Amino acid sequence: MSAVQLARPWLSFDLGQEMQVLSWAINRPGFVRADRIIWREVRNADLPEDLDVQDWFARELQAQGETASVAFLTSRDVSRFTQARRQAGDISAHCVATVGLSNAERVGQRVDRQGQVWGTINIAVRLDHGLSQTGLIEALSIATEARTAAVMDGGVQLPSGLATGTGTDCIAVAAPAGATDYAGLHTQLGEALGAAVYAATRAGTLAWLAQYGAARMVAPLG
Repeated sequence: MSAVQLARPWLSFDLGQEMQVLSWAINRPGFVRADRIIWREVRNADLPEDLDVQDWFARELQAQGETASVAFLTSRDVSRFTQARRQAGDISAHCVATVGLSNAERVGQRVDRQGQVWGTINIAVRLDHGLSQTGLIEALSIATEARTAAVMDGGVQLPSGLATGTGTDCIAVAAPAGATDYAGLHTQLGEALGAAVYAATRAGTLAWLAQYGAARMVAPLG
């Protein structure tokens, strides 16, 4: 069975075993244990202004038997997901990403996007090396850095400068529990993690730009 399964509007990433996961996902954020990370594709019509999104999403997850999964919401077509695997020494990382840039932002600045179509970048990465909670926090920071580098290298120009992400990005990092406290750029773990996230996000960024072009980021296309 493939680790990644598509059944639109759902996309699932099977971690192969229960792992510790750190994220700020809508369902099961923070430090949790899970064996799957999933995406639910939505459209504006799915989420009217008066909807309790948390309650709606909880019911959707319950219907799918996925309440124990770490779960994202995205307006990106989940069939356009990208993935990358990278190895450094004996450590490997597997990243799955959905990349939409219609609400791209530059950190420290904001663009008025009221009434526009919103996208997001959602990234899940699985590491095969055990980490402590401290190490998992640093791993999440490396994944975020890699995401930012990939978006900036895409050259998404906003009135405020090059985009660094979107206003609704979310990242989840999964790893076995272990004693390793460090996952920085000088480590094999940081190298594999950063390379996988960069590659998947870069591919997703280029695919989105090829599909929609820069106009989608500064004005709604309907």
